[in-house]
Amino acid sequence: MGPSLGIQIFWFAILGALLTGYAVLDGFDLGVGILHLCVRKDAERRVLMNSIGPLWDGNEVWLVVFGGAIFAAFPRAYAAAFSGFYTPFMMVLVALIFRGVSMEFRGKQDWPLWRTFWDAAFCAASTLATFLFGAVVGNCIHGLPLGADGDFVKSPGFFDLFGWYPTTIGLFAVATFAMHGSIYLYLKTEGELQKRVHGWMWTTFGIFLILYIVSTIFTMTTNRPSIEKFRDYPWVWAVVALNVLAIANIPRAISLNKPFYAFISSSCTIAAFTFLFGMTLFPNMIVSTVDPSYDLTLAKSASSETTLWIMACVALLGMPFVLTYTATIYWVFRGKVQVGKFSY
Repeated sequence: MGPSLGIQIFWFAILGALLTGYAVLDGFDLGVGILHLCVRKDAERRVLMNSIGPLWDGNEVWLVVFGGAIFAAFPRAYAAAFSGFYTPFMMVLVALIFRGVSMEFRGKQDWPLWRTFWDAAFCAASTLATFLFGAVVGNCIHGLPLGADGDFVKSPGFFDLFGWYPTTIGLFAVATFAMHGSIYLYLKTEGELQKRVHGWMWTTFGIFLILYIVSTIFTMTTNRPSIEKFRDYPWVWAVVALNVLAIANIPRAISLNKPFYAFISSSCTIAAFTFLFGMTLFPNMIVSTVDPSYDLTLAKSASSETTLWIMACVALLGMPFVLTYTATIYWVFRGKVQVGKFSY
């Protein structure tokens, strides 16, 4: 392994860590948004919003850092991805903006119609953003029509990006985050609402399990390169085994009334999915459906070695502060949700 490839793999791993952090942390607050309309009382909807109120904006920083890192470390992959996914990415941006606006504007007036509108906007934006994230992942696994120059032979139309496989992965992402969010809500609520959330955990886990099986079958039967990675890197089977164990522990922990262990298992499940997604792509950033020789590999899409090393030094110096801040916020706002005068 040459020195350039080593630092390129390092940054590929860093991107994976950032994406994992975003999926696990923003996953539960997107899941809370997906479930928002499952309650009808205004006081309970306030509880749901306040369960993520101090955390949601910090969680989205992981996505911002991921975007900045891929722009600086792998600019050709960044350019190709935005060329192909420009419209979905803009829709994600609008959805994420609407989530924040909905949370801030909802409590400005007491009118029932006003609050109902922003409740619906919050739920729809959370669901749409999650679905689009999943569809993008599905398209990345399936591949894109890249030519020899790294540009699209034919720019995919909006509906070309939502075939049956990306749509399935998008729905799977919605089910996964809804399950993750329901477990988080059980940790943060109490009383009658918590009893109902307990039922949500079982329902969302059942939907998740069905879509997990369907997505796995579709991936194995239609995307042969993903299967070949297990032949090239047999140790990846260990991650698959750990993933299955984590999934199996979710209903076990719920039935034993150990929601924290269920949440840890759910987080590990999402982390394993992110890792397996990265291994499906590796050593590519974007897979070409035109010709395998046109794949945008790490080497083809990376910045100069000097740039990557400078970025690595900055990341190693900055990450401890980011992690410390994140841990501090979660520690300060631990415990059950308390809705007060100045809450959402």
